[in-house]
Amino acid sequence: MDPAPPQGPARKAGRPDFIEVQSSEEFAELRRAHRSFAFPLTIAFVSWYLLYVLLSSYAGDLMGKQVVGNVNVALVFGLLQFLSTFAIAWWYARHASAKLDPRASAIKARLESES
Repeated sequence: MDPAPPQGPARKAGRPDFIEVQSSEEFAELRRAHRSFAFPLTIAFVSWYLLYVLLSSYAGDLMGKQVVGNVNVALVFGLLQFLSTFAIAWWYARHASAKLDPRASAIKARLESES
């Protein structure tokens, strides 16, 4: 069993060389564009969520304070968790449409034209 994919003329016609594509600068740019958006935002959201959990566990007096009527700080934080989730999904969809999809489409088109 040969772990290396065939190169050049030995490669089957009509099949793209995915290892070559993965090591291309074009694909690296696509990964960089995705990671530079997704990783910081994921860290920020997980931190925000952990803040909510920690405050709920250790700052009961703060979280129990009434804001308006029977609505307390904990309920407001909980609702903001949902709001931030939807906002991040919307923001990512915009980022993907503007930055990731055109690059992915270019890679796909190049692969399809080669096969």
